[in-house]
Amino acid sequence: MAVVKSFPPIIGHEPKILVLGSSPGVISVKKQQYFAHSRNVFWPIMAQLFGIDISQGYENTVKQFEKLPIALWDCLKQCNREGSLDSAIDKKSLEANDFVSIFEKHPTIHHVFCNGGLSFQYFNKLVLPTLSFSVKITQLPSTSPAHAAMGFQQKLEKWQVIKASINSGNSS
Repeated sequence: MAVVKSFPPIIGHEPKILVLGSSPGVISVKKQQYFAHSRNVFWPIMAQLFGIDISQGYENTVKQFEKLPIALWDCLKQCNREGSLDSAIDKKSLEANDFVSIFEKHPTIHHVFCNGGLSFQYFNKLVLPTLSFSVKITQLPSTSPAHAAMGFQQKLEKWQVIKASINSGNSS
């Protein structure tokens, strides 16, 4: 099994929300980019919600994303996994990222949005017990191509909640 390590977080301007994946997939690791699989719809959803131009490459996309009040990270610092599927992660190898530090450095974060079910499970199991404060957590449908049961428009509709949370300024 391969050891898969998380990337550093992408921290937007005074982030109000934190969006969490579980762990980078094979293509993301190879390219050293969040959500690099061509059929992952995370970046197209961000483009629709916030007007980001994703046609100019990953670095340009990230520069635009960093102007938003959003932080992006993975729940797992590292794990053992063959391939890209979350279901292939060795549950005994899970190590969470340091969320205490990210919340201390960015106290404006009031809501965590988990990109998919395993990110939500890992956050609740590995991270929540380590926090000395409460934070609102919402599970969103995975943007991964492995979650093909829901189409782009349905996912986009569900992901609208992050924009509402940012605009509300509280834990709506």
